[in-house]
Parts: sequence; structure tokens; C-alpha cells
Amino acid sequence: MVLTSVFAIMALLGDRYLGWVWLDPAMGIVGSIVIAVWAWNLLRDTAAVLLDTGNPRIERKVQQEVEGPGDTRIVDLHVWRLGPEAHAAIVSVTGNADTHAVRSRLARIHELAHVTVETR
Repeated sequence: MVLTSVFAIMALLGDRYLGWVWLDPAMGIVGSIVIAVWAWNLLRDTAAVLLDTGNPRIERKVQQEVEGPGDTRIVDLHVWRLGPEAHAAIVSVTGNADTHAVRSRLARIHELAHVTVETR
């Protein structure tokens, strides 16, 4: 990280030209805080991907599209990430709509790259 290198150079220059010997440990602490914040954000962002958590926004869209007309009800729904802007979904439905009708409703959701529909 560039910022920690800049802190180290500032500490060296402060010690050399101003005699501030305390600046090196202080910048070490600041640099470690910067790295800790970066690591925490990285863990938070990747945990959702690694644990295959669903995207609530896309799940709501799927529910609105499928159950919107009122003739179909979702029994089971799984949405997971395939790539940066691609998601897959398995939708299990009951009601009057067949698999082709559900697929055509879900075609409006551009984030879905792969859809499996099961009727009960």
C-alpha cells in the first residue's frame, strides 16, 4: 500500500531533519491501522462471496416478478453469485404459471445469467 510507504518516508525525514524520533513508531501505528481497516473491508466483502450468500435486492426482484401477477407463489428460492454482475437462481413455484411463464417473467432481471424453475 502506497500510503504506508509514504508514512514510513515521512517518519524517516522527520527523524533525520527535525529530530522527531517518536515519529517512526507513531507512523508504524498509523500504518498498521490503515492495513487493519483494509484487511477488515477485504474480509467483509469476500465473506459474502465465499459463503454463497444471496443478494437480497435480486431476491426481492425475483419475488416481485414471479408473484406479482398473483397466480404463482414461490415455495423455495436460492440466488447466488456466479461473477461480478451474474447471478444464478433456483425457483420452486406453485400455482397456475408454468415454467415457461416463470422464465419469461424472470428474463426481465438482467442480473440473472442462469435460472432453474421447478413447479410443484
